[in-house]
Amino acid sequence: MAANLEKLVEELSALSVLEAAELVKKLEEKWGVSAAAPVAMAAAAAPAAAAEPVEEKTEFDVIIKEPGPKKIETIKVIRQLTSLGLGEAKALAETAGGKVLSAVGKEAAADAKKKLEEAGAVIEVA
Repeated sequence: MAANLEKLVEELSALSVLEAAELVKKLEEKWGVSAAAPVAMAAAAAPAAAAEPVEEKTEFDVIIKEPGPKKIETIKVIRQLTSLGLGEAKALAETAGGKVLSAVGKEAAADAKKKLEEAGAVIEVA
């Protein structure tokens, strides 16, 4: 029987992709099964490295949308984060779409957003 299996493997290896697909369809019909589920499970079990790598964003901008009702608190936080002067921080707080921080790491952006939102500002991290 081992010789028959070897012969079968050799014959199947010689099939083209279209012939192999046709064989799968015929076996599914004959046996009343679907090869799609095991293939999907095998693909899901494949290591993540085999998947196409997705670049994770590493630099973020912290953008002010509105200074909020406590503009003075927002200005203070902007000054702490950027070391800008009072006039520059005030102008930045009043500029919708102004970048408080540019090209910072994920943690720094999240920390700045948290501090500015606690001061009442509306912030976007992009």
